[in-house]
Amino acid sequence: KNMGDFGLIFGGLLNGLPFLISHFVTSVIVLLIGVIIYLFITPMKEIALIRQKNTAAAISFSGALIGLALPLASSLSASGSIYEIIVWGFVAIIIQLFCFKAVDILINDLPKRIENGEISSSILLFSIKISVALLNSAAISG
Repeated sequence: KNMGDFGLIFGGLLNGLPFLISHFVTSVIVLLIGVIIYLFITPMKEIALIRQKNTAAAISFSGALIGLALPLASSLSASGSIYEIIVWGFVAIIIQLFCFKAVDILINDLPKRIENGEISSSILLFSIKISVALLNSAAISG
């Protein structure tokens, strides 16, 4: 009996593995594209700042990564097709860029503040990115 259960489980794994790999790889590619777009569009050079040990930039960039990954994860679990993952992924990218712009309007000179290592501004930006990403994730999976 145990060998039969193992066979069923292994068979299910083999049947589902191509689906898992294709959807996971698509999500990772959309995440990477989103990160690249984010890095090009935002005015500060967060990777360079992180290399210079700027904690504020690391917090801001972490918020962008998580903020993009959360809706992609919801899309991955709720979507039946790669196309849905791609569409929702790009919606998440656009929403995250709006978050950055909204906080930039709320707090004058946000990029300069992050470049100067101002932790309070980057924590606010991080929090808004994650909050919006959670809401976006819920909307996708709902």
